[in-house]
Amino acid sequence: MEDANLIVRLYELRREDKLREARAWFVANCKCKTLDEWKQACPPGSQENAYFRMVTTYWEMVASFLTSGVLNEELFAQSGLELLLTWERVRHFLPEYRAAMKNPGAYKNLEAAAQKLIPIVEQNGPEAYQAFAARVGVPA
Repeated sequence: MEDANLIVRLYELRREDKLREARAWFVANCKCKTLDEWKQACPPGSQENAYFRMVTTYWEMVASFLTSGVLNEELFAQSGLELLLTWERVRHFLPEYRAAMKNPGAYKNLEAAAQKLIPIVEQNGPEAYQAFAARVGVPA
C-alpha cells in the first residue's frame, strides 16, 4: 500500500504547474545526441536549462527511490514510462555531460533504474522497449 501511495504522490507532484511546463518543454525540445547540442538547446542560465534540470532531477529523485528499494520496480513500471523517456533523452550525451561536469555519478540512479525497468517493460513483448525507445527517443 505504501508503494501505491508513493506513486500517487509522485503523480501529484508531476501535475505542479512549473514542472508540467518543464516536462512539456523537455518532451518537445530535449532531443540531443551530443553535449554541444545540449548546450545549444539549454545554455547555462536559460529557462530551458532550468527546465532540463527540473525534469532530470525530478526523475533522478524518483529513480533513487527505485534503486534504494523504497519503491517497488514492477509496480512503478506499470505507470512510470516517463522515467524511461527521460533516460532515452539523456543517455546519448550523458558520458560527455559527466566528463564535462567532472561528476561520474551524474544521473546514476536514472541510469540504474532504467536498466532495471527495461526488462520489466520487455515482459510485455520482446520488442516493447525497442518500440517505445524509437517513439520517444532521439531521432537518428
